[in-house]
Amino acid sequence: MARPFKKPQDKQAIRRPLSEDAAAQAPAQRLHKLLAMAGLGSRRDMEKLIESGRVMVNGAVAQLGVGVTKYDEVKVDSRLIRLSFTPELPQVLIYHKPDDEIVSADDPEGRASVFDKLPRIKDAKWIAIGRLDMNTSGLLIFTTSGELANRFMHPRYEVEREYAVRVFGELTDEQIDMLKQGIELEDGPAAFDSIIAQGGEGANHWYQVILREGRNREVRRLFEAFQMPVSRLMRVRYGPVTLPSRVKRGGMLKLDTKQVTGLMEWAGLEVPKEPPKQLNQREKDKVTTVFTPKVRKRRGGVLEHQPKERTVDGKTVERKISERKTVARQTDEKRNQSSKNRPTTGEKRKPAKPRRIRS
Repeated sequence: MARPFKKPQDKQAIRRPLSEDAAAQAPAQRLHKLLAMAGLGSRRDMEKLIESGRVMVNGAVAQLGVGVTKYDEVKVDSRLIRLSFTPELPQVLIYHKPDDEIVSADDPEGRASVFDKLPRIKDAKWIAIGRLDMNTSGLLIFTTSGELANRFMHPRYEVEREYAVRVFGELTDEQIDMLKQGIELEDGPAAFDSIIAQGGEGANHWYQVILREGRNREVRRLFEAFQMPVSRLMRVRYGPVTLPSRVKRGGMLKLDTKQVTGLMEWAGLEVPKEPPKQLNQREKDKVTTVFTPKVRKRRGGVLEHQPKERTVDGKTVERKISERKTVARQTDEKRNQSSKNRPTTGEKRKPAKPRRIRS
């Protein structure tokens, strides 16, 4: 028996208009916070993105500090963004960074980057918690939560960073006291919260240092103030996260649900109330197994991408359209040129070459 004809429904009828009272009663949240939760970057990056005028709310350019609800339409560079108003458990990766990689998603020199090896994720973006110099190795944390990254990196939280340092020379007791009390650098005073000698061989000596700042090359500059160059620098701990000994150089480890929940509680962030997803044995082994990431094509973050061009009317015009027009025009020119070279009526064609018939 044939099925009765089903009349297609009108999309406009399916989407019922929202009443103004319901929209007004909906709780609003800060836009830059929601964009950070969506994995587009840290809160600071999202504030810069909003200030650049690339974020639209209901067709109007968003202002810094604006609040949005689940009924508002948010676009970044004319691309609709799906915002989550309920916190989701983020992903967290531990990476043992080698010495020859930079912590940057965009490098004009084309050097090897830690972002080249990160696994692909959908509807999110990896954020590096803190930076390490190209000549510094050790613990590097990646997360998809801008709020968690902000809790680690913001100066007001003063999260501890622990390093293993090898220097050429040996500090005296007086110099150690001075490094604890603080010395004056070019960008202001700096000091170690703790510095412990770990011994050494010959002219090289190891020290374990702890500080609560993340200024550029701060550890190296503190030792260089006493004419002791650093020959090896390795971060072994960042806040509550310690580099596991089984994660060798170049290795990566994904934290499980329990570990990520512990980090969220340490950071004072809301933990999702939804029950954790039940994993099979294969998925459990994959989470707790150290793996060596593979180099992939670099995509870069939302701030590295150039915004789409705009006309006077405010409509966005993608660059791909102009490129397609150029390709189409070149194709038409080739077709016209080939048609001109064709022999007209009455002209004799060149005799075809005789084909050799194999017996």
